[in-house]
Amino acid sequence: MDLSTLKKEWLGNSNIKNNILSGMVVTFAILPEAIAFSIIAGVDPMVGLYTAFCLTVVIAFVGGRPGMISSAAGSTALLMTTLVADHGLEYLLAATILTGIIQLLMGVLKVAKFMKYIPRSVMAGFVNALAILIFAAQLPHFAGESWPMYALVAGTLAIIYLLPRFSKAIPAPLIAILVISLIAVFTSVDTRTVGDMGELTQALPVFLFPDIPLSLETLMIIFPYSLALAIVGLLESFLTAQIVDDMTNTDSNKNREAKGQGTANIIAGFFGGMAGCALIGQSVTNVKSGGRGRLSTLTAGVFTIVLIVLLNDLLVQIPMAALVGLMFMISFNTFDWSSLKSLHLISKTDATVMIVTVFTVVITHDLSKGVLVGVILSAIFFVAKASKIRVTSFVIMEGKKKIYHVEGQLFFASVSDFVSAFQFKQNIHEVDLDLSAAQIWDDSAVGAIDKIVLKFNENGIKVNIIGLNENSSTLIKKRAVYDKTDRKLVNH
Repeated sequence: MDLSTLKKEWLGNSNIKNNILSGMVVTFAILPEAIAFSIIAGVDPMVGLYTAFCLTVVIAFVGGRPGMISSAAGSTALLMTTLVADHGLEYLLAATILTGIIQLLMGVLKVAKFMKYIPRSVMAGFVNALAILIFAAQLPHFAGESWPMYALVAGTLAIIYLLPRFSKAIPAPLIAILVISLIAVFTSVDTRTVGDMGELTQALPVFLFPDIPLSLETLMIIFPYSLALAIVGLLESFLTAQIVDDMTNTDSNKNREAKGQGTANIIAGFFGGMAGCALIGQSVTNVKSGGRGRLSTLTAGVFTIVLIVLLNDLLVQIPMAALVGLMFMISFNTFDWSSLKSLHLISKTDATVMIVTVFTVVITHDLSKGVLVGVILSAIFFVAKASKIRVTSFVIMEGKKKIYHVEGQLFFASVSDFVSAFQFKQNIHEVDLDLSAAQIWDDSAVGAIDKIVLKFNENGIKVNIIGLNENSSTLIKKRAVYDKTDRKLVNH
């Protein structure tokens, strides 16, 4: 790798200062979620923090999308709760390692190519639902709080959105956290801090092998969880990579990202972390703050462990109000506001898919279910649209011959309307079935043509099939029976 390529990978189209400062900003966006998602998964907060450190540092070197941030994620944490509750942390660590192995294999098999089957409307719904979940996750922090909490959150947002009008030398979110923390400390205001969210030690992560039986029974326990974690993690990572690609007008290596996520999760599992993936909100914030290269991701990981080990006493004093304000900003940045503006311009089916995807995720709190429902609904709409068939006819030769002109796709979903377009008892001698504007796709279509030809023949009407393209002709020759000597209708 030459020097220019190395510079592009590690700095992007930004500079060293912006990459480092944006990485520091993102650290403060990672920490509260790492702690919160640990609580969701049912493990100690340090597990989430170790995850943040391991994933960001490893992904900085082996990931496929420079500038993208990976850490503990809500989409994966929700899948771990039952495993932790039933079997404990050691099984979660083993499941995390297996998750990484599965993702490595998926990278080798180049599963990223299947991303093209996820419609844009589903991606928009996924992103918007995630933004809503991030926003909603901050609301419990206001429970039982008095006016100082609201004032500090408002102050955080004011600094974040107003400071850039005067200066962009240092990212506004970083200034906001420092200012609000100083205000909280020097005024001794009664508000919750990061230290109140859980016990934070100053211990470095150490290598450990999960203390579980190495047996088939253990594999049967963790494999379903690992498979789900691998799929959901890569899905969110691929979507995040695509969003960052669009923001930066650059391409990323999705298969390398799959291998990178796998490698990072394997290492996280051996160092006391849980399975994670790329984070849309934090990645968007990183890019908007000037972090375009791998240096910003590495900075986020290194600064995470610095805060945990060296600045632990300062970290625990950061008011949650400052982090809640930061998460609100991430929620706003994550939401695809343009999708709302164009809602009345896109097709009704696309709008429906996006809205249903959002509602599914918000109701189930499971991003994978939302995407699955969105993809299935898109497929149903596509089949319904593709199944529309048009059959026109006209009579020639003084009423002795009728020509049927067929337009559309002939497959299982359209054959019913196709067959019903014909009247088989007519006072004619011959029919031309013109399929030059049609495409035969499957056995159901061949069976429909058999049915039409044989029913006309039963009424003494000869049928000529014309206009078949090469693929349709091949399928007819292989499977049709209407022109065979022992012809009769069969189940295709």
